[in-house]
Amino acid sequence: MYYTYMLRCSDGSLYTGYTNRLEYRISQHQAGKGAKYTKGRRPVQLVYVEEYETKGEAMKRENQIKQLSKSEKEALVLSKKTQTI
Repeated sequence: MYYTYMLRCSDGSLYTGYTNRLEYRISQHQAGKGAKYTKGRRPVQLVYVEEYETKGEAMKRENQIKQLSKSEKEALVLSKKTQTI
């Protein structure tokens, strides 16, 4: 499985990414090794996740979410698919 996810950073911003190892990827973000963007905005919290069969689907959705406005991303977070790990 592949996952498209959003993290809430310590400054309130949202980071969007995709992975096939969700728990590991979140731990990398928490350790400051996940992405340049999240490195200085730790701790992060998983606030949204979607599951996909293929890498291509997850990447496509990541790109779609990244094109949304902040308010549209916030609406997604509030709407569904929130998961805690």
